[in-house]
Amino acid sequence: MKLKLSTKLFTGFLVILLLFVGVVFVNYQLSRKVLRNARRVQLSQRTSSEASTLLRSIVDMENGFRGFLLIGKEETLQPYHEGERYLVRHFEQLLTELEDSSAQHARILRARSVFREWLDYSHMLIQEKREARRRTPEQAGLQGMPHRDQAEGLAGKRLTDQIRILFAAFAREEMALREKQGLKLQEGIRETRLISVGTTLLAIVLGLAGALYLTRLIGQRIQTMVSMSSQIAAGEYHTQLTDTAGDELSALSVSLNQMAATINSNITQLERRNQELDQFAYVVSHDLKAPLRGIESASRWIEEDMGQDTPPHIQEFLLLMRTRVRRMEHLITGILDLARVGRTAQADEPVFVRQLLREITDSLELPDGFEVELPFYLPTLVTNRVQLQQVFTNLISNAVKYHPHPETGVVRIGCTEDKSFFTFSVADNGPGIASEYHERIFVIFQTLTERDTLESTGVGLAIVRKIVERQGGTIRIESAEGEGATFYFTWPRQPPASRPGLGSSAPKPLITV
Repeated sequence: MKLKLSTKLFTGFLVILLLFVGVVFVNYQLSRKVLRNARRVQLSQRTSSEASTLLRSIVDMENGFRGFLLIGKEETLQPYHEGERYLVRHFEQLLTELEDSSAQHARILRARSVFREWLDYSHMLIQEKREARRRTPEQAGLQGMPHRDQAEGLAGKRLTDQIRILFAAFAREEMALREKQGLKLQEGIRETRLISVGTTLLAIVLGLAGALYLTRLIGQRIQTMVSMSSQIAAGEYHTQLTDTAGDELSALSVSLNQMAATINSNITQLERRNQELDQFAYVVSHDLKAPLRGIESASRWIEEDMGQDTPPHIQEFLLLMRTRVRRMEHLITGILDLARVGRTAQADEPVFVRQLLREITDSLELPDGFEVELPFYLPTLVTNRVQLQQVFTNLISNAVKYHPHPETGVVRIGCTEDKSFFTFSVADNGPGIASEYHERIFVIFQTLTERDTLESTGVGLAIVRKIVERQGGTIRIESAEGEGATFYFTWPRQPPASRPGLGSSAPKPLITV
């Protein structure tokens, strides 16, 4: 089963998303481990601080107790009573923060037990001291106390020494545990950094690899389709695209293949119809010109047979007949010339425009007094010489033909250039053309004078426009009635790309995705 492109894209994004979710999860677990170690270190610091506070309270109680035994002042027992209240409550609190099965818990239990023994011992001596003071106000030290021998035997000191030993061992153990937890914490931080950076880099690499794969997968296929489209645009209509992926881009490939096949079919039909039109045009021109020549010959035979006896009105009719016949021949020739523009392959060659214009003016047999002025600079370019010659010939000959006073006529040729085109101008001092006719004059068979007044087929400027536009240029006119006319046309600096022949029988190139 072939996956659709949308499914592949969704899967790729889902995989990338899962990778980053995995990175977040790993980082979360590692951070929890670091936090646990940090909490253990913090707990150890707190328990050590509480244990130190308990020991200081016991020492304060011991000092207050000894001071009371020496001088018998109740004020000296204030630290004793405060410490007793504090210790009873905080021993229990400390025990709740320690694990029941731990050695530290056992030490604090033992310390509490010894403290209670010392507390019983100190209560007994304090009570005896008070009784002794009540009986004998001048009593001092341990005089008259029943358990004087225990006090002098340092029984209380032995108990407090045991408590000190237990708390010292507790502090050492907590210090060792803290150091161990600190090492674990540092190790956990390093491990977290390494794993976090590693998983993040791995996710980025895998994500980039997946994105690169999808980009190449889609990009290569799209580039192949763009290449096919460029080939079709260049005229290679036989191009076909092979795509077996079976997804959305495959449907686009099928559409492109169908478009190329349709274009190729239309071009083939167009070529066949053009060939038929060519044959029709040549046949029609031959069949039309033959009777026209017969009519002209017959008119001359009639004129010759009648000789000097030909009435003037008959001579006028025969002359009008021959004029109309020649007009019809010129019209047929002009139509064929227009149809042939761009239809026959002609090689490009270097053309020196100044020399070309001189040849044109020599071939036109200009009337006496008519001048053609050339600029100082005219380029040499590689182009179709015949077509450029047709353009200049038609424009200059029109300026001559339509000038009311050719003996004073002037045509000025100009040229400017940019990076892509030369812009030529052909300006005359003739009668000019009103603005409403500026587009009409380029339409076939359109003339601005009566045909019997001035012989014209109305095809010349249509040929000029077709030649210029097939070269990739444009043509326009600037003129006003009575102010002459200037034709501007652009011509490419480089010849247009050669177009492949239509109807080629070359094998169909295949493009595989």
